[in-house]
Amino acid sequence: MGIPNFTKEVFGNLTKLRILQLNRNVMQSIRVDALESLPKLHYLDIRNTPLSCTCENSLLQNWTVHNQNAQVVYLYNLLCPNQAKSRFYNFDTKVCYIDLEEYFFFSTAVVIFLFTVAPLLYVKLYWKMKYGYYVFISWFGEQWRRLREKEENCKYDAFISYNSSDEQWVMDQLIPNLEGNGSSFKLCLHHRDFELGRNIVDNIVSAVYSSRKTICVVSRNFLKSEWCSLEIQLASYRLFDEHRDVLLLVFLEQISERQVSCYHRMRKVMLKKTYLQWPSSDCTDPTQAQALFWNQLRRAIRSGSIQEAEEINNEVHEEEEPGNVDTHTSENMTCLLENVHL
Repeated sequence: MGIPNFTKEVFGNLTKLRILQLNRNVMQSIRVDALESLPKLHYLDIRNTPLSCTCENSLLQNWTVHNQNAQVVYLYNLLCPNQAKSRFYNFDTKVCYIDLEEYFFFSTAVVIFLFTVAPLLYVKLYWKMKYGYYVFISWFGEQWRRLREKEENCKYDAFISYNSSDEQWVMDQLIPNLEGNGSSFKLCLHHRDFELGRNIVDNIVSAVYSSRKTICVVSRNFLKSEWCSLEIQLASYRLFDEHRDVLLLVFLEQISERQVSCYHRMRKVMLKKTYLQWPSSDCTDPTQAQALFWNQLRRAIRSGSIQEAEEINNEVHEEEEPGNVDTHTSENMTCLLENVHL
């Protein structure tokens, strides 16, 4: 069965002992003070003894490795019980030297301090802390605004995504009204601004991310185009990633919800964002309605969102003399309001 323990009280009087063979015993730990009470000890054999590789034997490990007087037989071959890859002479003892009582003391002291001082500070310094909080919020908001302005210093104001079948409308209507007629917008167009010889996907990605906005000119042909689908997909990725109004939808024709429902990503954008529709031919005065449409689109490009219909109404009334607003203006306003989907 073997010796279950080795203590100073039992073996401490063997002052002339030179060789100690403790192999094939059942002790799991050996007290270092018991070994230090044997001044003549030169040879120690602890093979086949199940010494545990725990903090209980951390001092024994240190003694066996650094003791200059006693030789431990096959020290570097002694294995830890139930740990085939770990050896007794180098098992981890770092955790053994952590003073948990000290940690508990300091952590408890900090908690007590906080619960004691925090209410006093709250009572005495409430208004100063609140003032400091709002000053910080204001400073942070200003820094964030400057960062956003720096980010928006893009090469183009808007990238125009459209199908080739709608190119005539883009050339005759959109470009003259956004780059001409007193407007200073710089648009990115496929045929004009895409880099020659570059991969088409790379050109699309560059156009979307180098423009402050992406304007999708949506028609039935647009919905059928794979390239247009890719362009609105990339723009919507940027929209939901940056949480900014970078995507504007312009519908050239009436498209039913059933037709749009097949395009999950566009429907998701339509549910979250405002979009414009080109005035239909049944308006009383299409010219006036189109002028209001372009005013709305310009404002959306500048501000990132289409303004409320009430603002349009205010601007129209400011342009007309009081009492001179005729029925055509009112009817065109109604036409535009029908085409601004909120």
